[in-house]
Amino acid sequence: MADVNRGNRPLSPFMIGPYYRPQITSISSIMVRITGIACYGFAFLVICWLVAAATSEAAFGRVDWLLTSYLGDLLMLLAAWAIWYHVLGRLRHVVWDFGFLLDVETSQKMGWGMFIGATVLALFTVLVV
Repeated sequence: MADVNRGNRPLSPFMIGPYYRPQITSISSIMVRITGIACYGFAFLVICWLVAAATSEAAFGRVDWLLTSYLGDLLMLLAAWAIWYHVLGRLRHVVWDFGFLLDVETSQKMGWGMFIGATVLALFTVLVV
């Protein structure tokens, strides 16, 4: 068996610190997964709102109060950001699936573009809608 020198190399690329420096491409990929999960949470809130509307006026009043309060406004802003970020991330992966824009420099620019684009689109969504 070959000597692989296991003692002098990092054990995992996820060991952030002296062994691994996070890059915008890895952070943006992780954020696509996180925003996908956040979209499920937002969908759950919308379903709760619809079920409460179908159940009773009191139940609808409680859920509607939550969604129209300052906390609800913040949740809606974060949900809009998550949805837009996830959409932009999926578009990036479609472009990559076709074999375009795969070089490191362009991938880094696309990662920053996703963060900036999601922020601009979320603010546009909140202010216009």
